Amino acid sequence: MSQIALPLAAGQGAGPSRIVAGKANAGVLDAFAHAEGWPFRTAILLGPPRSGKSLLARWFAEHNAGDVIDDADTADETALFHAWNRTQESGRPLLLVSNRADWRVMLPDLGSRLGAALRLEIGAPDDAMLADLVALHAELRGLALDESAAAYLVPRMPRSHIGVERLVAAIDRLSLERKQAPTLSIWRDALDAISGS
Repeated sequence: MSQIALPLAAGQGAGPSRIVAGKANAGVLDAFAHAEGWPFRTAILLGPPRSGKSLLARWFAEHNAGDVIDDADTADETALFHAWNRTQESGRPLLLVSNRADWRVMLPDLGSRLGAALRLEIGAPDDAMLADLVALHAELRGLALDESAAAYLVPRMPRSHIGVERLVAAIDRLSLERKQAPTLSIWRDALDAISGS
C-alpha cells in the first residue's frame, strides 16, 4: 500500500493531506495517468463520503493534469456546460467531482455530453487499505496505535472510509477522557460507540 503526498500548506483544507492508495482507488489513479484518452477529455469522479474524492481531485489539479470542478452536482449547469466546451476547445482534461451517484443533469445539452464522460468510482476499502487508513488518521491525531491495534480493529470495524474516521475519532476521545494511551478496552469501547451511532 502506498500514500501520495499532496503539496498543501499546513492547515489548508480539512482532513488528511495524504491519499492512501489501494485497490479501492487504483482505477482512478490509473485513469488520471491517461487523462488525454478520456472520452471528450472529461471524467466524473464518484465515491462514498470521506473516500478522498476531493483529495484526489486536488492532486490531479496540483499536478497540472487538468481542470477540476469539485461538488459539480451542486454547480450551475450553464457554467458546467461552458467548462465542457472550453475542454473541447483546449484539449485540457476536465474532472468533475460528484457526491451523488444518482446525479441527474437537468440541462439537456449538458446531460447528453456528460453521459459520454468517463465514470470513475472509488470503491470500499479492503483490509490492507483499512489498516493504512487507521494508521493515517491516528497519525493525524497524534494517537499512538501500533500494528496490533489495526490487527484487532480491521476485522471488526465498518468497511468504509468514513467508518475509519469515526472509529479513530472515538478511540482518541475515549483515550483523552480516560487519560490513558489506547488499550484493548478502549478499542472495544470505541467499536461499541460507533456501532450504536
